[in-house]
Amino acid sequence: MNCLFLDTSYLIALELADDQNHQITLNHWQSLDKTNLKLVTTSYVFDEVVTFLNSRYLHSKAVEIGKRLLTSSVVDLIQVNEVLFLEGWDYFQKYQDKSYSLTDCLSFVVMNKLKINV
Repeated sequence: MNCLFLDTSYLIALELADDQNHQITLNHWQSLDKTNLKLVTTSYVFDEVVTFLNSRYLHSKAVEIGKRLLTSSVVDLIQVNEVLFLEGWDYFQKYQDKSYSLTDCLSFVVMNKLKINV
């Protein structure tokens, strides 16, 4: 099955109407109904999304989105276990010339395991 990885910027743009990418992201999201894509994200992306919203004084929105992601039948929330964490950490150390965050590196590891094109 083909998968689509939902990263932090996608989820934030989807939820915040004042985000510069909101409309294009919303249009893309609505078009997903016509596909058989499996939607995935990680617990680290979840953390980034709710932390970002909370830091913008949008606590209620952060809780709302968090609850939706945790109970979604559409989005598979992959928990980062010790094995994934260490693989992501190795990736992070390997690419010191890049400005990847640890969350980015964990996302790359998950996408690689699920054969999701970056």
